[in-house]
Amino acid sequence: MIYQEKVIQKENLEKFLHTLDSDEGVRIDNESDHIFINKTSKRYCINVSKDSKDEFIYKSSTDEVMSFLKNYLTQTTKIVTY
Repeated sequence: MIYQEKVIQKENLEKFLHTLDSDEGVRIDNESDHIFINKTSKRYCINVSKDSKDEFIYKSSTDEVMSFLKNYLTQTTKIVTY
């Protein structure tokens, strides 16, 4: 199996999160932190990794995830799917 990441634009993030499968994920790279988003059948799991420390946050809807991410999405943010 070949693992390949795909870059997505910030304006397409919400749409992608709506259709996220349980075997897919999103990574958001910023200068000082990395955010990983996965989805189970009932909720989203957001892992914020900064300075070798991880914090796990759980959200019930795409709207809640997007609201949480507002403070993390900047002009230099890179978003990839995996």
